Amino acid sequence: MSSSSISVRRLLEDSQYLEQEVLLQAWARTRRDSKAGFSFIELNDGSCQANLQALAASSLANYKSEVLHIYPGTSLKIEGKLVRSPGKEQGVELQVNKLEILGHCDPATYPIGKQRMSFEALRDYAHLRPRTNTFGAITRLRNHLSQSIHQFFQAREFYWVHTPIITPSDAEGAGKVFHVTSLDLDRLPKQDSQVDFTQDFFGKPVNLTVSGQLEGEAYACAVGKVYTFGPTFRAENSNTSRHLAEFWMVEPEQAFCDLDQNADLAETFLKHLFGNLLVACPQEMKFFNERVDKEIIALMEKLASVSFTRMTYTEAVEKLRASKEPFTYPVEWGIDLQSEHERWLTEKYVAAPVILTDYPKGIKAFYMKQNDDEKTVRAMDVLVPKIGEIIGGSQREDDLHKLEGRMDEMKIPKEELQWYLDLRRFGSVPHAGFGLGFERLVQFCSGMTNIRDVIPFPRTPGNARF
Repeated sequence: MSSSSISVRRLLEDSQYLEQEVLLQAWARTRRDSKAGFSFIELNDGSCQANLQALAASSLANYKSEVLHIYPGTSLKIEGKLVRSPGKEQGVELQVNKLEILGHCDPATYPIGKQRMSFEALRDYAHLRPRTNTFGAITRLRNHLSQSIHQFFQAREFYWVHTPIITPSDAEGAGKVFHVTSLDLDRLPKQDSQVDFTQDFFGKPVNLTVSGQLEGEAYACAVGKVYTFGPTFRAENSNTSRHLAEFWMVEPEQAFCDLDQNADLAETFLKHLFGNLLVACPQEMKFFNERVDKEIIALMEKLASVSFTRMTYTEAVEKLRASKEPFTYPVEWGIDLQSEHERWLTEKYVAAPVILTDYPKGIKAFYMKQNDDEKTVRAMDVLVPKIGEIIGGSQREDDLHKLEGRMDEMKIPKEELQWYLDLRRFGSVPHAGFGLGFERLVQFCSGMTNIRDVIPFPRTPGNARF
């Protein structure tokens, strides 16, 4: 018998363990006692969606003292023989020779072992909810998607760059940032009634990053192709199913790249993620399809192969206005399209993902390349059914004069961004990139309705308990 514990997944999938003595360490999901003198224990160690059934006979020396005190959540160390199961539910089961309780779990106080709880109720037990089927599946889904993202970019010779979490810049220019300080908030040093940040740790105001894009551009303009994949933070007071204060972003950036090439990369990227997910996580996707969204597998299959439709923002507005659809938010040129508009385009008009380009410059960031019409910029959003925007990106403005003019228009101080302007002074090149909110991707692929349920410990207004 192996001296190390074998995972439930390997025991269920690898035939080499059949008829072998094995060691398993896991948690009990249920225990059912039969009149024939056996207890059936459902075991799970988080390695897969399925449970492994263990059969403990009453002849075990500690049957009454331990086996009959196994409840949901109890942790166990079991030695036994893996045999074919006579039941139809699974192919194998574990015949217990020796069992030891490693950690008891009181059924009277264990909050998630008694009855089915809503996702909202489980948020109060973020430290325990990974033990449920749904959140175990979310964990494995996040893990696979993370690996798939790295595989995609590494195969295309992108470099993973670790951009700073603490930064003086606000890439979006929206001002909704979390400030970072080492100053004593009860005794803030002041000069002319203003906080004197020269006495702070960095000697100036800094905040948590909202995006690694600007720093990513610096590296793309040196080594060609890079991507960031890390946490970002926004102090936006939004209590919605689509917003988090702390979330992860994937942001590729390419030198010598225009908007069309950027759109090609985004489409190929998403198809790669959707297609690989179905192959690598069949049990989890089946679970989500049965318990969360009965159309999610069919949707992933379709999006992995269908061509994305491309149109300009102006064309989209024309189609929306001509639809006569009773939208909650009226459509007119110059507005930031709402989710209902994006979903109509993807679900009713083309029945496929849509890549919108050339947005009005008034609703986009300062760094986006201006078109010759002086009204629009080379921006793009990738829209998908059910949620709308999943990717946002642009070709970046590589003309120093135009970039400075745009910053003046938007009243963005240049002092802190001289380094960014230097990228246009010294060997400027066309370059482009996009951003994908990782939690929004996980939410979309799982069919979960609230983004708070696809991140381990959600950070939202008024909530940082764990």
